[in-house]
Amino acid sequence: MKSGLSFLIEARRCEIAGLQQLALTSALVNATGRLVHALQRERGLSNLYVGSQGRRWQTERTGQITQCEQLQAEVQACFDQLDTQSLQTANGARLFSRIAYVLQGLDALPRLRGRVAAGALSAQQTTAAFVRLINGLLAVVFEAADSAPDPDISRRLVALFNFMQGKEFAGQERATGSGLFASGLADPDEQHHLLDLVESQERCLQVFTDFASETLRAEWQRSQRPEVLAGLERLRRILGTMPAGSALDVNLSQTWFDACTARIDAMKAVEDALAAELLTLCTQRLDTTRRELATLEQVAAEQRDALPDRADFFDSREDPLLALPPSVAAAGGAVQAYGPQVDRSILELVQDQSRRLQHMSDELDTVRASLNERKLIERAKGLLMAHRHLSEEDAHKTLRQMAMNQNRRLVDVADAVLAMADVLSDRPR
Repeated sequence: MKSGLSFLIEARRCEIAGLQQLALTSALVNATGRLVHALQRERGLSNLYVGSQGRRWQTERTGQITQCEQLQAEVQACFDQLDTQSLQTANGARLFSRIAYVLQGLDALPRLRGRVAAGALSAQQTTAAFVRLINGLLAVVFEAADSAPDPDISRRLVALFNFMQGKEFAGQERATGSGLFASGLADPDEQHHLLDLVESQERCLQVFTDFASETLRAEWQRSQRPEVLAGLERLRRILGTMPAGSALDVNLSQTWFDACTARIDAMKAVEDALAAELLTLCTQRLDTTRRELATLEQVAAEQRDALPDRADFFDSREDPLLALPPSVAAAGGAVQAYGPQVDRSILELVQDQSRRLQHMSDELDTVRASLNERKLIERAKGLLMAHRHLSEEDAHKTLRQMAMNQNRRLVDVADAVLAMADVLSDRPR
């Protein structure tokens, strides 16, 4: 019959297996971030190329495609390393579904690039195509954040996901503005879209600051000083204030692209630091848990030959099941060191494990509140897309407009939309 201690040992082994899987997932998140960054740059260059009607930017675009292909191979190698056999893989069904979707998009990339090169797509269509793929990659990161069993690691993943999402909105801003300047014509719809993208960036970056470490928050704030962003803000004002249909200076397309790229590259440095912090934390957690496992196995070895009679379990005197290990008893009850000083009874070990797991659960509930808000918003968007036949972008705009009109948070409006849908679906016919 297995003892309580043996189950504690198995609990630690399960934690180690989960952390090992999480370390692989974190490596995947890191590689995904590099690919997203490269695809964001390719999207911007593609819009410049399309806006110039293929007369400029071909060399830069070709070079960027080569870099994207190399990073794509790294991401696919990380996919191959994930454990797709274990039924214990956290969030496996959703994570693997996201990966399957992304692989379809990556396989379709050469055809998209061919259509861009042939001039068969507008700047808006090019942007939309890349957004779809990048959003799929970010969804992989989201599922990784939603599956992390450790609250500190989960915090880093939530911070990283929201930062990457904010950086994606910054990339969309670069691509949209590049297309506008390269075309030489102000378009009111695209100008309004730029304002939405700036607001979306701020929303995501606020969540990042809520969950990131103090060091990375400070690093981010340094990169956002007014003197650093002055050039970009000037160009934003030009794009935002030009009357519809008026001429834009096509020579500013390069200036705009460079200003946006400088900011996005600064964001990438913070993103890399986030990813490195995440990997370091995973390694530390693994090392700590392995040491705890070794301690428990040593205690088990000491107790193996000295299990008492369980008939006295309910005696008022000290529980014999929790007797000291033989080496402690031999020393007259004095505590003797076992590596990292094991001096607690099995009951204390069990109670400590219970308290630790409860604390982790409470922390995870707090961290995942941010992820649950996103899920509500995504579900409400899907409902609007299905019932009103809207695009994803238009569905999001509709929710935002409802939130502004009602002076409510976006997540509260999304919850109300879903609640109303539930009421209507239950209405007697």
